[in-house]
Amino acid sequence: MNQQQIKQLETELWASADNLRANSKLTAAEYKDPVLGLILLRYAQNRYQQAKLNIEASLPETPRGKAKLTKEHFLAAGAMMVPEQSQYDYLANLPEGVEICEALNTAMRLIEEEYTDLAGILPKNYQEMDPDLLRELIRVFNKDAVKNLTGDVFGRIYEYFLMKFSMSGAGAQEGGEFFTPPSLVQLIVNLIQPDHGIIHDPACGSGGMFVQTGHFIEERGGKSVNEAIKCYGTELKSNNAKLAKMNLAIHGIEGKVIESNSFYSDPHDLVAKCDFVMANPPFNVNKVDKDKDYVKNDPRLFKEVGIPKADNGNYLWIQYFYHYLNDKGRAGFVMASSATDAGNSEKAIRQKLIETGAVDCIVAVGNNFFYTRSLPCHVWFLDRGKREKNHDRILMIDGRNTFRKVTTTINDYSPGQLLTFQAIMNAYRGDLLAIDKCTAQLQAHAIEQAASLVEAVNELRQHCAGSLFNNTVLNFKAAQLELAHCVILAKDAGYTACHALLKTFENPVPKLAALLENYKIQLDTAKKALDKKDSAGKKQLDEQAKLLRELNAAINAYQSEYGKSQVGEPIQDYKQALKDWHQVLQYFPDGHYADVEGLCKVVDLTEVEENDYSLTPGRYVGYSVQVDEDFDYQKRLSEIRGELAGLNADANGLMGLIQGISV
Repeated sequence: MNQQQIKQLETELWASADNLRANSKLTAAEYKDPVLGLILLRYAQNRYQQAKLNIEASLPETPRGKAKLTKEHFLAAGAMMVPEQSQYDYLANLPEGVEICEALNTAMRLIEEEYTDLAGILPKNYQEMDPDLLRELIRVFNKDAVKNLTGDVFGRIYEYFLMKFSMSGAGAQEGGEFFTPPSLVQLIVNLIQPDHGIIHDPACGSGGMFVQTGHFIEERGGKSVNEAIKCYGTELKSNNAKLAKMNLAIHGIEGKVIESNSFYSDPHDLVAKCDFVMANPPFNVNKVDKDKDYVKNDPRLFKEVGIPKADNGNYLWIQYFYHYLNDKGRAGFVMASSATDAGNSEKAIRQKLIETGAVDCIVAVGNNFFYTRSLPCHVWFLDRGKREKNHDRILMIDGRNTFRKVTTTINDYSPGQLLTFQAIMNAYRGDLLAIDKCTAQLQAHAIEQAASLVEAVNELRQHCAGSLFNNTVLNFKAAQLELAHCVILAKDAGYTACHALLKTFENPVPKLAALLENYKIQLDTAKKALDKKDSAGKKQLDEQAKLLRELNAAINAYQSEYGKSQVGEPIQDYKQALKDWHQVLQYFPDGHYADVEGLCKVVDLTEVEENDYSLTPGRYVGYSVQVDEDFDYQKRLSEIRGELAGLNADANGLMGLIQGISV
């Protein structure tokens, strides 16, 4: 299953599940845990079946036949030995008269009894849900496309559902606090590159940092995830801690998550022991009790200046992250934008941190990256093992103008943009080929996206198969040849030409419908002009009319099933890939790192001191105007002028009314 098919499956599963919720009395928060529990059961069944086949094939023959399967066999294969009453097939095939709610509760209890790490974690409140709703939900995750999934696709689906629930604010009164947007997690992982040792997240939410670290290690090859790293998480909210444990289980990652308050405890005893620290802690937490003995004597704080006077926890978190690191450790964490310029006692702490030489990089992130709040933030990177040349230098990246629009209210980073940030960091760290590697990867990604687009167009062609479609409506063979040259066009300053070519495919359904309507008119005209005695001509026209009806039906079915997404989404992905590649060629034309106005600059500590120890990238990198190519500035300016004229007219009318009253 390719990436496009996985994305489509995620969307379809969510749409089905969310539609069921919308027609029930359940809120998104009430619905979240039971649904995620079903995904875990479906995943466990798939892993169980795959492992069972491999285990049975490898078991030696004995005088009494094959050896008996044991729990240990499945553990060695990275799977659960799922009890029969917990298997998804068993639940999906229960007769209508059986109490499905209690059957699901039993399924969860049996798994917890077998696997004590999951004790108290799995949802067991299915009696609160409507039985008919539950049966429909079970069917959603029992489609053939889901039953045949292998690898970590279920992990992706679980993360996708977490993201969608977070966007709805489910389970988080302050808005999606259990889930850090994937692009920010990816940014942190890409820049600190956690490939070994102890990984710690003292505000771990649903465990996304650990999961993305697992992906990073798998992509690099070599050791398995559980051989390479040990994960330790701390989480204040009980429900979030459960989500994290489920998330680790569904990805096959071993880890220890403890429900505790990181402000008043270090439950894993990890000061100075961590190779990597990653976190998205709650911003601006007020009412931290700084008079507690633990806080006053906390080894995670700088002596003398460690307790900030400000009534929020930002500079407590920042010090924790630094002190958790060993002498070679790296940290990456999200922080409120106000922290980079905070004054008074917070400035003293920031100065102390800067003087250690451990501040490695600051990335400014623009608005709309979080699902339920629009405020900007900064991502801080610390490195206690920086190379000597960088000991008194900091990389500043202003990423506020670098983003991809997901919706009108949500932004993220494209794979190419994340790769660019990573290349800038690697070049700063001394990799002389970092930019060249990035350019080659972006080129390869653009080619890959072009292939995906051709595949999507081919699927449309096959869906509406017929000689009229293939030969008259669109010359697909020629189009594919042109698409294959899109990458070359982009590199050879043909960027505009490439975009013009893509417009052919932006929404093919209306174009096809219009062409078919024109053809229908031509057929009707030909029928009227046909000699009634010309039976052969009439037969030919009737066959063409039949084909026309079949094509119309096929297009309507295609539009109903896929809408614009089947071809529209690959086009957007391809456009973005070209744009990212084109941008890097502009930033670094000679293939080597250089400060780029408005984007990045390497500054020394003298310059930071001169700027009052500010860590705000915008103060250093300069300002660069970014133009949104997809926005109609002329139209909006005209609208604003119209609105202004209307407001002036209203103001004049109001002034006249006031003057009339005063007279």
